[in-house]
Amino acid sequence: MNSIVLRRAALPAALAMTLALSACGGDNEASAGATAGGGTAKLTGEIIMDGSSTVAPLSSAAGELFKEQQSGVNVSVQTSGTGGGFKKFCAGQSAFSNASRPIKDAEIKQCADAGIKYAEILVANDALTVVANKDNKFLECLTMPELKKIWEPAAEKKILTWNQVRSSFPAEKIELYGAGTDSGTFDYFTDAVNGEEGASRTDYNPTEDDNVTVQGVAGSTGALGYFGYTYFEENQDKLKALKIDSGKGCVAPSAETAQDGTYTPLARPLFIYVSEKELARPEVKAFADFYIKNDAEIAKAAKYIPLNAEQKTQAAAALASVSK
Repeated sequence: MNSIVLRRAALPAALAMTLALSACGGDNEASAGATAGGGTAKLTGEIIMDGSSTVAPLSSAAGELFKEQQSGVNVSVQTSGTGGGFKKFCAGQSAFSNASRPIKDAEIKQCADAGIKYAEILVANDALTVVANKDNKFLECLTMPELKKIWEPAAEKKILTWNQVRSSFPAEKIELYGAGTDSGTFDYFTDAVNGEEGASRTDYNPTEDDNVTVQGVAGSTGALGYFGYTYFEENQDKLKALKIDSGKGCVAPSAETAQDGTYTPLARPLFIYVSEKELARPEVKAFADFYIKNDAEIAKAAKYIPLNAEQKTQAAAALASVSK
């Protein structure tokens, strides 16, 4: 896979300056490449991250901001999906794995068999967002049973028009876009909506590139798709986010509803996994420290939902457990 390119122009100069000052400050343990004497070591090297396309823009933002501190370190962020990322990670082909779901038992075994020890680090929150075309006049809120009626395996080649979902909807053709089967987003969505991970109709347009979903939904008034909240924020000029009713009324996806638990069950955590062996490389350890210390600023730059204080403490503890 090709390395992902940040889809924003330049990060705000003021933010970059703030991070530069904070990383060079008195916290020796958390600063990028801190030495025992309190200075900042100049590091070099290549850091490979692979995995989730949902987490990739966040990690790309972290890499760009880290490069402001350590110009000799290149962070390459690739996108083979959460499952594809774990395959490479457990084979020792990447230092970090971006993941939009926790690692599965089979993947844990694959890493263990290869002698790969790691830390699971929560880096952001997400509101998995169901989107419709901006010009769609009838879609505003869907219930969880309606989402299931659309996406369950039994819907394949049967639920084809919107009036089959709700009688008040027009008899307009449904055109579906969603994550590919190697994606953590696919795993999470199918489990939350259909009650079983991987259970989904197959007559939709699957992709590991969320921009394909953006283009598809933007091109058809009867289309429906889903992906991480940041992709909606970047494309809200041509898409609209649907509210979801899980039994307590319609709730829109947002940073607030993801953090307070009201956007259920589609709010989810986002992770990076880092190899204990790779952490022995000073540039990898420095980047991991930087990522956690500056989580709020990185999330803001990439338009993600940051960790709360408790989550940030847990993330730092997870990294410390494999980097002593």
